[in-house]
Amino acid sequence: FDREINRLFVFAVMNDIITTMFNKKFMEELFKPQELYSKKALRTVYDRLAHASIMRLNQASMDKLYDLMTMAFKYQVLLCPRPKDILLVTFNHLDAIKDFIHDAPGILNQVDETFRQLIETYSCLSAGEFQLIRQTLLIFFQDMHIRVSIFLKDKVQNSNGRFVLPISGPVPWGTEVPGLIRMFNHNGDEVKRTEFTTSGNYVAPQREGSFDLYGDRVLKLGTNMYSVSRPVETHMSGSSKNLASHAKENIVPNPLAKEELNFLARLLGGLEIKKPGGSETGFRLNLFTTDEEEEHAALTRPEELSYKVINIEATQVRTVHFRS
Repeated sequence: FDREINRLFVFAVMNDIITTMFNKKFMEELFKPQELYSKKALRTVYDRLAHASIMRLNQASMDKLYDLMTMAFKYQVLLCPRPKDILLVTFNHLDAIKDFIHDAPGILNQVDETFRQLIETYSCLSAGEFQLIRQTLLIFFQDMHIRVSIFLKDKVQNSNGRFVLPISGPVPWGTEVPGLIRMFNHNGDEVKRTEFTTSGNYVAPQREGSFDLYGDRVLKLGTNMYSVSRPVETHMSGSSKNLASHAKENIVPNPLAKEELNFLARLLGGLEIKKPGGSETGFRLNLFTTDEEEEHAALTRPEELSYKVINIEATQVRTVHFRS
């Protein structure tokens, strides 16, 4: 019975968050040409979306969830075989979201509309424009080196929080497996070929991923990385702990940042924050094994990396410990 209750809670939470995330007005604002959000603004949006349901997280669990999200996305952007594949990563995210709501046609239509907007807006961009998007995202995440246990165990992240780039596997679509040098004359005619041995084991991709509303994306980045059951933890690397000298935007008032947050407040003001009341029972999500671990994490997290933007308390809460 408890398992069924938890399943229904999760279903309700996912529906509420997805409905809020793909709110028509919210999406229209996001698709307007604009500067990249600051880290503080991104965290504001993230907190507001996370609390768009009856789920409640305290500061430590919210910090951990945000760390997992940012490092997972940084990993996906970093390992994209070619810049355009960022769009395939996004489509994998949306495909997974659609799986959660396949029994809710109203919400599904909201996600499909966003899908169509993405295709219309980005499918015509050049490789250079996609490279600029990718580079901008990597610059945004470059100072974030938070260790995540799932990455450490898979040996795709070093102990200092930096990711390990593979030297084998499929090459980007439209390119050839390395190992051949061609030389041309001034007329553009090939005059000589030289082969060389590579240290990696490269293979040519069988086909390009689909950029349509439905189809095989081929690329696995952006799909469920928790398909195998294992505990997930985040740890601050030494470089992240020393971010104080580089994190002034988080602790020094900035008129532009204040204006940006005011705009976000207006934008998100129409998004409903659900508060448990009456006969409705909420639940608190704890991403740590025990409450004691959660409290310890809140005390030991560097102040410059904490974003105390939204603090919502709920009564009659039900605590659910998730072990991924």
